[in-house]
Amino acid sequence: MVADHDKIARLLKTARGQIDGIMKMVDEDRYCIDISTQLMATQSLIARINADVLKAHVEGCVRSALEDGSEEQKTQKLDEIGRVIEKLTK
Repeated sequence: MVADHDKIARLLKTARGQIDGIMKMVDEDRYCIDISTQLMATQSLIARINADVLKAHVEGCVRSALEDGSEEQKTQKLDEIGRVIEKLTK
């Protein structure tokens, strides 16, 4: 499986638009809770985008390495996923 590039690009543009809106809210000295709410919505969107990208990576690159790759490739892909999981849980 390959990540849906159009979907990912569309979602990233949405996140960029949200960030631009948040910057405007800060410039306008808007209510802190409103800014925080928008920040959380943007974080949620970015987390969803990352999950989609990682899912495509596991279903494509990692699966391919496990099915057809050398032992070194298998180890490399599993270590790579392990490092990503560590970063996500910090």
